[in-house]
Amino acid sequence: MNLAWVDRWRGKLENWRSPASAPLPVRTGGSRRVLGPLNPVRLLGFDQALVFVTMALLLWGLVMVYSASVAMPDNPRFARLDSTYYLVRHAFSLLVGLVVAVLAFQVPMSTWEKLAPWLFIAALALLVLVLIPFIGREVNGARRWIPLGLFNFQPSELAKFAVLIYASDYMVRKMEVKEHFFRAVLPMGVALGVVGLLLLAEPDMGAFLVIVVIAMGILFLGGVNARMFFFIAAIAVLAFAIMIWTSEWRRERIFAYLDPWSPTNALRKGYQLSHALIAFGRGEFAGVGLGGSIEKLHWLPEAHTDFLLAVIGEEFGLVGVLLVIGLFLWMTRRIMHIGRQAIAMDRLFAGLVAQGVGLWIGFQALINVGVNLGALPTKGLTLPLMSYGGSAIMLNLMALAVVLRVDHENRILMRGGRT
Repeated sequence: MNLAWVDRWRGKLENWRSPASAPLPVRTGGSRRVLGPLNPVRLLGFDQALVFVTMALLLWGLVMVYSASVAMPDNPRFARLDSTYYLVRHAFSLLVGLVVAVLAFQVPMSTWEKLAPWLFIAALALLVLVLIPFIGREVNGARRWIPLGLFNFQPSELAKFAVLIYASDYMVRKMEVKEHFFRAVLPMGVALGVVGLLLLAEPDMGAFLVIVVIAMGILFLGGVNARMFFFIAAIAVLAFAIMIWTSEWRRERIFAYLDPWSPTNALRKGYQLSHALIAFGRGEFAGVGLGGSIEKLHWLPEAHTDFLLAVIGEEFGLVGVLLVIGLFLWMTRRIMHIGRQAIAMDRLFAGLVAQGVGLWIGFQALINVGVNLGALPTKGLTLPLMSYGGSAIMLNLMALAVVLRVDHENRILMRGGRT
């Protein structure tokens, strides 16, 4: 049998069965070349890397919340709690947050744009309800939570998302008059003022600070005149300075931040900061190991919420802290890129929403890291996606799901489809 003839027909048969893998002849410079098999490009429906980083932060946060809270029942104040109390509740919050995120991903951006005013009104209503004594729950002198049985809902977290959506829709509607202060900027300033008064009544200055940064960032990215933007920024800084100066306990926090080791501050307003710095010092380069933290043993208050990074620094050292910061930097950069891509495709609302989420996650992470490291005054802001807190986790995941929706619609449009 002629083996060459058999091989030739076998090759033709294989090319017929998988034509995409057949070599392609290409003529370059008069010579004939053969390219190797084709590798078809697959456009995925969402950003897998962003999902992976999000899940990594969520799972790491779950482990650290358990590590930071496992010894809390040893304190007589928490004797009624089980060692897994906060672990179970945090895991439940993650489950609820993921379900909400999946549902939010199904909503088209055009629908979010239509819902923007109603979502803002709903957030204002909840901010009013939480101030009513028999509805809102008071903890440590602050009335910020509405009990819902299985968990406590924090309206200020919904307000961040609502202001983000509303400000993006507002800029789209005011695009023609964005150069006029009274017609474009002043109405948004009034809306922020109402939200600020309600938040300061709780009080929750940290949430108000994040909301102001989100709204101002969206105004700036939407193309508001630079002079008007810096004028608004100056007014905001002056307002925060007046709030701090007229509040004795806020002034004490500033002074404690400037000198946390003084005998007076170390046992009062600088207590958390001083013990957070001790935790970072014990961690050194590689940390003392998972579960080996000493500061979480009733020395560092709120170790599972606002100061979770200090426990990470003690147990994982400088390596762990840099890894957390690196993940948040990458996430913020990726979200901003998705937003820029949407704006480049003339999808202004979707692009501003995505970039607003980037500002939210990035700025709040920056504040929390700065507070834990003593670079910023102590402020009650959790580390996004990692710290204990059901409302924060749920709204963070919901916001990231909307970003994934923006990316999903971008990919559909790039393939010539319709959203």
